[in-house]
Amino acid sequence: MIEGGTYFFTVNLAERSSRLLIDQVDDLREVVRSVHKAHPFEIIAWVVLPDHLHAVWRLPEGDSAYPVRWGLIKSNFSRCVPTGERVRESRNKKGERGIWQRRFWEHLIRDDIDLQRHLDYIHYNPVKHGYVKRAIDWPYSSFHKYLRLGWVDAGWGCADDFPENFGERV
Repeated sequence: MIEGGTYFFTVNLAERSSRLLIDQVDDLREVVRSVHKAHPFEIIAWVVLPDHLHAVWRLPEGDSAYPVRWGLIKSNFSRCVPTGERVRESRNKKGERGIWQRRFWEHLIRDDIDLQRHLDYIHYNPVKHGYVKRAIDWPYSSFHKYLRLGWVDAGWGCADDFPENFGERV
């Protein structure tokens, strides 16, 4: 882990056919705000899909504790979800819920090209998964912030304009 590093993350629900993250997106947003207030970090990009999310964060100088932040986000969000999900025996023995996959994927961003590839991956992900035909049509994405700032145009991320393999894992 690199103090003050910029990281790409993929965080998945345990039940990959769930719509929980978009069904309770307001709870997720509030939890992220709360964790962000207690443990600051910069959100460079974010997309929330029904069963997983992707983000790029920049941590403060001298800080590499992204696992603490994700642990708080996952546990606090789980408290917002009514009980009743399927829980495997191994989790049940530890008193864990069955909302999230235990692990998450992280990648240290190496340079500006790597960052741009990951930003494109995040913003194109709803199109890649077939939820929308254009990035602008997915409401749970930092794409809209980038559009307001003039960093992308409204036509970016249209399925018809990208090669079939665009948006594969970076």
